[in-house]
Amino acid sequence: MHRVAVLAIPPVKAFDLSMPYTLLGGVEIDGEPGYEITFCTAEPGAIAASGGIDIVIRHGLEAVAAADTVIVPSTGARRDADPAALRALREAAAAGKRLASICTGAFVLAQAGLLDGRTATTHWGLAAEFRAAFPAVHLDAEVLFADEGQIVTGAGSAAGIDLCLHLIRRDYGSVTANAAARVAVVTPVRMGGQAQFVDTPLPPETGASLAEARAWALARLDRPISLDDLAREARISVRTLNRRFTAETGMTPFQWLLQQRLQRARELLEATEFSVDQVARRSGFGTAESLRQHLTRHLGLTPRAYRDNFTRNPARTG
Repeated sequence: MHRVAVLAIPPVKAFDLSMPYTLLGGVEIDGEPGYEITFCTAEPGAIAASGGIDIVIRHGLEAVAAADTVIVPSTGARRDADPAALRALREAAAAGKRLASICTGAFVLAQAGLLDGRTATTHWGLAAEFRAAFPAVHLDAEVLFADEGQIVTGAGSAAGIDLCLHLIRRDYGSVTANAAARVAVVTPVRMGGQAQFVDTPLPPETGASLAEARAWALARLDRPISLDDLAREARISVRTLNRRFTAETGMTPFQWLLQQRLQRARELLEATEFSVDQVARRSGFGTAESLRQHLTRHLGLTPRAYRDNFTRNPARTG
C-alpha cells in the first residue's frame, strides 16, 4: 500500500485539504485500498482554515517521515510556513520521497528551497507574486500541473483533482485513475499541459453546448473524424465549430481529438495485450508509426517503452 501524508500548513483551504482523500481514497487494487492516507501538521490539534472554521489534525510530522508521497494543499502561509514543516519537507526530499502541491502549496515547497531550478506551477492569478518571491523557480502558470519526477505541482484548486488523478496514473495506470475519477464523479484524467483557464466565456446553458458532439467523437475514436464530421454532428458550420469548441475546451477540435486519442492509446497500452498496430488502429492513429511519433513527441516514450514502464496486471484479451 502506498502511504500518503497530506501536510496541512495553516491556514488551510478545506476543499483542497480533502481532495487527496476524495480521489486517492477511492482507489482499490485487488479489493484492497491502494493508498493509506494520513493528515498531519506541525502542531497537531485544531488548525485554522479559510472561511473562519477550525479543522482538527491528529498527526504530527512523523507522518511525513513515514510516507511515500507528501502532498501540500493550499495554504495562506505563502511566505511564512512553519519552519518545522519546511525542515520535514527537506528531509523527505532528501530521502527520495515524492512531493506534490496543490495551488498555493507550491509556495511552501518553494520556501523549503525544493523548487529551485525546477519547473513548477501554481494558480495563474498568483504568478506575479510567486515569480517575485522565488526567482530561481521556473514558473509555468499556463498548465494544470507540472511533473518534475520527484516533485509534482498543481495549479488552482480544481486542478488538484487533475494532479491527484495524475499521481494515481503514475502509481497504478490510466485504467485505475479513470476508475477513481468515475467514483468521485469528476472529469477523467487530463494531460498536465492543458490550459488552466479559458478567456472566452462559455455559451449559456441552452442546449447549444458541444458536449454531445464530443461524446459522439469519443465513441468513434478508432475512425477518421474530420471537422466537417464534427460540425455536421453539432449542426453548425465549421467556422462556428472552431470558435465554440475553443471557447468550451480551451483547445481546437484537432488538439482535443489528439489528446483523447493519446489517452485512449495509453489506456490500451497499459491494460491490454494488443499489439502496437492494434492499439494504433483502436485509438485512431491508424499506424504504429503514427502512434510512435505522437507518443514520443508528447510523452518522450515509444509505445513499447511506455508499456514497459506503466503496464500493471495487463488484461488478457484472447
